[in-house]
Amino acid sequence: MNKIILADLQAIYRAGAARVLAADEDMRIVAQCGDLEHMYRAVAAFPGSVVVFAAGMHPDMTRLSTLFETTGSRGVVIAESNDSAWAYLEQGLWGVVFRNITGTTLLECVHRVAAGDTWLPSQLTRLDCAEVDLVGRRLLDCLSPKEVRVVALVVNGCKNREIALRLGTTEQVVKNSLRSIYDKAEVNDRLELALFAIRHPVLSRAIAEVGGELELEDGPPARSSGPTASAGQIRGSVGIASFNRLSESRHFS
Repeated sequence: MNKIILADLQAIYRAGAARVLAADEDMRIVAQCGDLEHMYRAVAAFPGSVVVFAAGMHPDMTRLSTLFETTGSRGVVIAESNDSAWAYLEQGLWGVVFRNITGTTLLECVHRVAAGDTWLPSQLTRLDCAEVDLVGRRLLDCLSPKEVRVVALVVNGCKNREIALRLGTTEQVVKNSLRSIYDKAEVNDRLELALFAIRHPVLSRAIAEVGGELELEDGPPARSSGPTASAGQIRGSVGIASFNRLSESRHFS
């Protein structure tokens, strides 16, 4: 049984990755970490783990490398769009993945790293995928400005009541908007919607811009418990697919 530690500031990404990895009978998620100190403690507590962590957490690589060496653990970094995969391997990590990879690829990466191999993705393929986002563009074209604002607040972890307060409307109006958005995106709930939005660069950029405008208007939005993705974090990542697609083809990013 391979022990897996997931560490990412984006709670939605952690949920998607955990869903993909936990579906494999050879994987056991032993910790999900939303901050560095939690990750450091988890690595020390669960020796021999594969640690999948986000580059955006900016860990102390000297400290982390020492922890990996003393605990017999291996690190896989979730790199951002402009990162160099080779640079991470040179720092002693075992694998590099980008947020737009499929669940099948993530599983293959973790299996390979757990077996003692290194994993390096194709950056050219990653860039091609990021630039061509016809699905994201089609959905964005179908959404009204108000619906884009609703999606931005959903991604930032807001509940219906919080969204209604931020937009100066009622919870029922928000529920109606969400039903319309779900139909257009072909998703079933707010988590699937958030994962879908973060997965597509066109949508990520749009909701990041809207999120910035909302913060300028009213200050930081109220959020549900637990860390969630900020507009800046969303802007810097390609994201993850919906749970519909996770269940059907294990896509996520």
